[in-house]
Amino acid sequence: MTDYLTIATIVKPQGIRGEVKVLAMTDYPEDLKAFDRVYVGGNAYKILKVRPDGGNCAFITLSGIADRNAAETLRGLEITVLREDAPALPEDTYYIADIIGCTVVDDDGKIYGEVESIIPARTDIYELKTPDGKTMTFPAVEGLISDIDTVARRVTVSASRIKEVAL
Repeated sequence: MTDYLTIATIVKPQGIRGEVKVLAMTDYPEDLKAFDRVYVGGNAYKILKVRPDGGNCAFITLSGIADRNAAETLRGLEITVLREDAPALPEDTYYIADIIGCTVVDDDGKIYGEVESIIPARTDIYELKTPDGKTMTFPAVEGLISDIDTVARRVTVSASRIKEVAL
């Protein structure tokens, strides 16, 4: 498991006082308030303020970023936290970083590939690299994923549902 978790990506500066717009990789943008210390570009910051902006976006103010010029230097960078600083998750909830690299199999044992990325959305989109080197995607719709075992590095899906939704 990785020592750092990505919790957001900085999209752009907002206004003239150093605020930045972020795409949160948490269930709710307000969850960003739970982190005392974050890292951007290798530097530590404190999140001073979070304003949700609809969907998975929010405007945040970081300590030490006082104007638009400073905020502009952060454009496109990821906001990360130390795993040990991350709050405990509710049951059946996982950090994306822990699912990346897991093998996806169906309940009949067929291997579909390895999770390369997950696009956070209302219904997360899983992207796999198949055994033959192609890319496969599927939304994490209800009834599709029956088990996630981050220790065994395996995601189990319903054989019948995967055929309905996979691209």
